[in-house]
Amino acid sequence: MYSSDGRPRDARNVRYDDPWYDALAAGWGESDGTDAPEVTRPVARDVYLEVQRSAAFQEVRSRYRRFVVPAVAVFLSWYVAYVVAATTAPGLMARPVAGAVNVAMLAGLGQFLTTFGLTWAYARHARLRRDRAALELRWDTQELTRVTRGGAS
Repeated sequence: MYSSDGRPRDARNVRYDDPWYDALAAGWGESDGTDAPEVTRPVARDVYLEVQRSAAFQEVRSRYRRFVVPAVAVFLSWYVAYVVAATTAPGLMARPVAGAVNVAMLAGLGQFLTTFGLTWAYARHARLRRDRAALELRWDTQELTRVTRGGAS
């Protein structure tokens, strides 16, 4: 591979043409003259694995599963029951309830109402049981990853 001036490029000596590449931001990265030994920082991947193994993270995940798994099971059962009833019992679904409104229309409306109710229940559960713990985990993780990137601790 050749550079723009025709010289062959060596992958070890590649220099960016960005004039700010080697320039340091004011006060960042300059040595204060103490020549302190370099501190080994954890890798971001290790930080995320540590957080994932933490008891707080496991608690947030288990609270999530304790709500979502039963809610999904109930909703899918209700949906399958509606579809099965509509295909296997058309006489039941066509039975009038009030005027032109029949059982199928009420069950279909019930599907929409169940969806909205489940969405409200999920948002409420998240707000009351998981959001605070998840936010604390997020801040802890950001602080730990900031250290891995070399930012202020």
